[in-house]
Amino acid sequence: MNAPATHTIDVTLGARSYHVHIGHGLLDDSALWRGAIRGRHALVISNTTVAPLYLERVAKGMDGLQWDTFLIDDGEAHKSFDNVGRALAALAKLGATRDACVIALGGGVVGDLAGFTAACWMRGIDFIQLPTTLLAMVDSSVGGKTGVNLPAGKNLVGAFHQPRGVFADIDTLATLPEREFRAGLAEVVKGAAIGDAEFFAWLEAHADALAARDQDVMAEAIARKVAYKAGVVARDETEQGERTLLNLGHTFGHALETAGRYTTLLHGEAVAVGMVLAAQLSQQLGMSTLDDDTLRLQRLLDTLGLPTDVPPGMDPQQLLTLMRLDKKNTAGTLRLILWRGIGRAEIVAGVNEADVLAVLQAAV
Repeated sequence: MNAPATHTIDVTLGARSYHVHIGHGLLDDSALWRGAIRGRHALVISNTTVAPLYLERVAKGMDGLQWDTFLIDDGEAHKSFDNVGRALAALAKLGATRDACVIALGGGVVGDLAGFTAACWMRGIDFIQLPTTLLAMVDSSVGGKTGVNLPAGKNLVGAFHQPRGVFADIDTLATLPEREFRAGLAEVVKGAAIGDAEFFAWLEAHADALAARDQDVMAEAIARKVAYKAGVVARDETEQGERTLLNLGHTFGHALETAGRYTTLLHGEAVAVGMVLAAQLSQQLGMSTLDDDTLRLQRLLDTLGLPTDVPPGMDPQQLLTLMRLDKKNTAGTLRLILWRGIGRAEIVAGVNEADVLAVLQAAV
């Protein structure tokens, strides 16, 4: 099979604009990604799973730079202030100046931590994304959201800090564990569920090929999801309005992740369950009157091997308490992303907690 052509998508943000490149062999194409590095210092941030697989390929393109690596352990629990402090210490040891660059080599945890580190060093230096997971390729590497977790909740501390470029090498998906790959598919489904009914139907038609990692279908799905998100980010960079829609399923999902101490569900799995809960709440509130749309969402997620049920042992009241800490809430009331059916998501403020609790109780 011939390798799919490289897709290039623009994220248009004036002086902060950049390209997202999606294709094969991009880690080895240092002529491409080195163009986004302006200074002479670079710190590669990765984790102990990804670095043994891909750091050597990146290192071959680092000639002429003063650079070092900083590795964290794999997993959401390591997206912490402690590791940001250690990464900043690594930049200090390197003697990184204001034209230095942080290189994020890994999944969403690495990308978020690396971006936040770059945002903090000398009040903001460059960083580039070399995502190695599907979830990072289609979501977290694009849009400039960076941050770390607290025991009280996920991503409660962070900054908007756009990368200088994103270089998604599809070859890295070959080493991605099956569970991680399927978790990434949840974010692809989410984009379609929010605002693109035609893309949702395309995903339904190609679900088996996606689950089987067909390269052409994967490249098309990644490019379509990134293009959708790039358009939203260009219109609402700092999430004052439309970009909030990209959080469909996230308020429920983040609560599930936190309640499970970031070990029970992967982020994409939590988003999958969260989308189903949001669809069920939309029905309960009379926003969505089409039972078939909720069933279509569940069927697609099932076909892609994603969970649609709340894990056993979760406490509905605890989940509601965690949802109160969500960053989208205003004036002490829940503000959720719900829908009127596939492709028609809305921001809904002042959601009654009793309705949310009823959905959680029914799910548990």
